[in-house]
Amino acid sequence: MVTITEVEKLAFDLPDSERAVLASHLLRSLPSVLHDDDEGVAEALRRDAELDANPEAGITLDQLDQRIRERRR
Repeated sequence: MVTITEVEKLAFDLPDSERAVLASHLLRSLPSVLHDDDEGVAEALRRDAELDANPEAGITLDQLDQRIRERRR
């Protein structure tokens, strides 16, 4: 049987993007601790599913920073 330490080591060896997908899947597998009527959670889940379906729809942190700087001008 594989230990949590072994699984953790394998997970940390993954590239960032694959670790993010794994983390998302693990979090999604847990029971919800927030209320279903929380529209913010529903929106976050919708956006997460949208990015899973089309990763190219996302932007990098650098791109977000650039857009914020441009709005300030």
